[in-house]
Amino acid sequence: MLNRSQLQKLALIRLKEAKVLLDNDLYSGAYYLSGYVIECALKACIAKRTREFDFPDKKTVLDSYSHDLEKLVKTARIEVLLKEHLENEPEFEKNWSCVKDWSEESRYKEYNPEKANDIYLAVNDTNYGVLQWVQQYW
Repeated sequence: MLNRSQLQKLALIRLKEAKVLLDNDLYSGAYYLSGYVIECALKACIAKRTREFDFPDKKTVLDSYSHDLEKLVKTARIEVLLKEHLENEPEFEKNWSCVKDWSEESRYKEYNPEKANDIYLAVNDTNYGVLQWVQQYW
């Protein structure tokens, strides 16, 4: 079982690994790990809301084990914040649009250099990156 700190650390490790894969022309793995960075980061947001000794409701627990990024945003209760940010930051909206369609099924697909670069940059953009935004709430 992972805690919030471990999920945060894992997100940052997977980001570094995605870059190594990208730099070595291993585009499918880079694509998959780039999306996985956001999954881990969103799960860290969920963990932040979990209080020690509280018994969470079943729906929250089940939804937390999802790989669907939009469902994880809802479970983390940052959906309204995301909507506001999307409305106010067109560059972020472009990055979120690239990342939101990622799924765990992407591990079984092949991706070209453009797709892999696009998702990595959308995750890691220093000004409008999805990871940078999620980190505000984790």
